[in-house]
Amino acid sequence: MNVVRRHTRGVATAACTLLLAAGLGAASAGAASAGAAGARTAAPRNQVIASSVLGGDYKVTLTALRSPEDPYAASVRLQVYTHTDGTWKEPDRVTVGDVDGWFWYPLTGSGAVCQFSTASTEPAPLTVSLLITPSIGCSEPAHYVVKQGRVFAG
Repeated sequence: MNVVRRHTRGVATAACTLLLAAGLGAASAGAASAGAAGARTAAPRNQVIASSVLGGDYKVTLTALRSPEDPYAASVRLQVYTHTDGTWKEPDRVTVGDVDGWFWYPLTGSGAVCQFSTASTEPAPLTVSLLITPSIGCSEPAHYVVKQGRVFAG
């Protein structure tokens, strides 16, 4: 009789251990899924990566735009603002490179902007070079000119 009680107690203990482990595993999986879903929804959709004010007349920004289809891809928007009546207004914008042609994480990380040079002249030359990946390095410089608030390939 003693053997049967020990065996039954052992089976009950093993069953409780398995149920507890299964419950903890399910809770962990649920928390991980909720955390991942929360991270996806909380991730920024765009991020300013460089900005410059040219003599008070123009403001130029580079913004990384995360792709809605691919969380690893991004586009880069170059925007020109003119200062009129005490406010900044956007008369023009262009896409730097191809749409979704950049990688989000290198573009929004440390050292993403390899070159962003501007000048307070009319027309104002702009040069942009961005990090493709740490192992590949920087893109070839893209040259633009801002004339009367409009962006032109330079």
